[in-house]
Amino acid sequence: MNNLCADIGWKSINHDGEQLCGDHVDIIDRNEDSITVVLADGLGSGVKASILSTLTSKILSTMIDNGIPLEECVTTMAQTLPICKVRGLAYSTFTIIHITRNTLAELIQFDNPHVILLRDGEVYDYPEKELTIDNKKIYQSVIKLQENDIFIAMSDGCPHAGIGRVYNFGWKREDIAEYMKTLAPVGYTAKTLATMLVDECNRQYGYTPGDDATSCVVRIRRRVPVNMLFGPPRNRDDCDRMMSLFFSKEGKRIVCGGTTSSIAAKYLGKPLKVSLSFERSEIPPMAELEGVDLVTEGVITISKVLEYAKDALDKNELYEQWSFHRDGASRIAQLLFEEATDINFFVGRAVNPAHQNPELPITFNIKMNLVEELSTCLKQMGKRIKVSYF
Repeated sequence: MNNLCADIGWKSINHDGEQLCGDHVDIIDRNEDSITVVLADGLGSGVKASILSTLTSKILSTMIDNGIPLEECVTTMAQTLPICKVRGLAYSTFTIIHITRNTLAELIQFDNPHVILLRDGEVYDYPEKELTIDNKKIYQSVIKLQENDIFIAMSDGCPHAGIGRVYNFGWKREDIAEYMKTLAPVGYTAKTLATMLVDECNRQYGYTPGDDATSCVVRIRRRVPVNMLFGPPRNRDDCDRMMSLFFSKEGKRIVCGGTTSSIAAKYLGKPLKVSLSFERSEIPPMAELEGVDLVTEGVITISKVLEYAKDALDKNELYEQWSFHRDGASRIAQLLFEEATDINFFVGRAVNPAHQNPELPITFNIKMNLVEELSTCLKQMGKRIKVSYF
């Protein structure tokens, strides 16, 4: 097993005037064994297209993930989809990216713009085998993965962008590849790359998209662990054990909370230098402690990080708020969302009366809820999460 992992992110915009997107992305992640990503584009737009693409992506991702032969997958999909009364077709295009053990990627493509693969900063011309299954022309590729490979899948709403506006014949695949080449070396996450591509499509549509447009990016990267300490232990006698486990872990370290950082400083025998300057008025200032990469306040800061995480999984509209600022919440978001692949939470169960809401049951702990919600969001981002309570 190598030390690589897949960072996956996607974004969609709806056809102007439609509430539902006719594209759908489905991801099944079996950690190191198998990852299956399906981007499906339903015929037309609106409700019918949404149903077609959702069914297609669910059927194909489930069957491919379970090792069912491609021929059977395509036949099953064709027999299952409802028929459009207007066109007489049960039609949805699709792109499948199936990654096994972080070493091989299998691409299976039907009628979507072909996947762009960026390798070593250039467009990589991967081999394709043409198959005919159930009267459908399918393209299949098997690619040995390398670190920093970037796969860019898209629905046809992306190359159609700009027709009659910026370009006579739309934003061609090769033009999109050149655009993404300029972004790849920066080290953006897959989610950010997908967002930038779709936002540019939206701009070229004049912000009134003439089609649903979706991009799904898979970025192959090396695993990076980050460790986060949040709150003192319930039993004071567990302080040394908690600190010993935390500081023995490989990777960057984040300590959150005033009492927690004081305990860490005492354990390390180092002075805690608290800043009194505010980077942003709503986020408490940070501190410095030798041996720790980032020291921040606790509940208020993590609440803001959770807000950023929920937005990042949705429309990603707050990206510029946290990606460029240097306050505690932004720094944590940068570390957890962009740098980390494996995150170890060390969470103390000591109850701080100031963090309890009197309208809720006395046993409810805001800190615990924050950790649980943030962990869920990070798992949805594809992070490997471990939470240890003390």
